[in-house]
Amino acid sequence: MLEIRNLHARIAEDGTEIIRGLNLTVKAGEVAAIMGPNGSGKSTLSYILAGRDDYEVTEGDILYNGESILELDPSERAAKGIFLAFQYPMEIPGVATMEFLKVALNSQRKARGEEPLKIPEFLSRVKTAASSLDMDIGMLKRPLNVGFSGGEKKRAEILQMKLLEPKLCVLDETDSGLDIDALKIVADGVNALRSPDRAVIVITHYQRLLDYIVPDSVHVLYKGQVIKSGDKDLALRLEENGYANIIGEAA
Repeated sequence: MLEIRNLHARIAEDGTEIIRGLNLTVKAGEVAAIMGPNGSGKSTLSYILAGRDDYEVTEGDILYNGESILELDPSERAAKGIFLAFQYPMEIPGVATMEFLKVALNSQRKARGEEPLKIPEFLSRVKTAASSLDMDIGMLKRPLNVGFSGGEKKRAEILQMKLLEPKLCVLDETDSGLDIDALKIVADGVNALRSPDRAVIVITHYQRLLDYIVPDSVHVLYKGQVIKSGDKDLALRLEENGYANIIGEAA
């Protein structure tokens, strides 16, 4: 589903190179965890996949279902089924969460040549998804993420993902700022979306999230490159021993 080939990318504003020859393959049906110390390029990779224009790809390619997406803007990537759940979801005053969800969902349906959902069906889908995440439907009448706790913001991100049903889900440190109860609910929401035709990339620092979202593969990112790949046991070793040994082996 996703193949990243020798990717090099830098910050567009000042030219600082962050991604330095990154290679990664993620298959349909796979949950891939990306781990690494601060500053290794994990969040940058997620932004580049989503099409954020703060970064410039200088070499390499990103293939999604065999098609290069480098020339696609964020909305085109989203319409093709790429979804990014942010580490720090943005607050948007003046835009009701429910209206945001309706516009997002129907915009994607339009891009796929589908009819927009009528209000009763849309509300039914939202209520079902919100209930599965233990969300108060009343909070969806509030401006998007405004006044939400950290856990509420992350649940709102997973709610979007459940409604949009993307094919490639990228979770950028979704566990950041969550207490254990919220972590379990968010993880349950992600696990409910696991399917043979969907891939999930989980970016995290900690094993605790991977206790609930068990990965098929684990990749260690350091200085903009994948320096080690393995199965779920690799994350357990990182939790126990840290990154020093693996970084030393790759040096």
